[in-house]
Amino acid sequence: MKTYVILRRGGWRSPEELQAAAARSTAVGNEEMSDDIRWIRSYVMAEPDEGGLGTVCIYQATSPEKIREHAERADLPVTEIIEVADTVIVRPDPVAAEV
Repeated sequence: MKTYVILRRGGWRSPEELQAAAARSTAVGNEEMSDDIRWIRSYVMAEPDEGGLGTVCIYQATSPEKIREHAERADLPVTEIIEVADTVIVRPDPVAAEV
């Protein structure tokens, strides 16, 4: 499997819509396509121009086509798919502050 960055611009209007999408994505990835795709992590972006939320997702997959198939099955937007050439880790991801 190769690693990919998936940009999903303005896909959701609320955190609740995003949570529902995450549940669909997990179900499709784990139950239907586990040999072809693995969700590693996502970063949620505020989309001020769009008035909603977008994501930058890190996936491992056998091909960009399988990423698009997963997105279609889980009803997720795909703005762009970029293959990762290498990883440079400077420090671990920060832990979200509790409110």
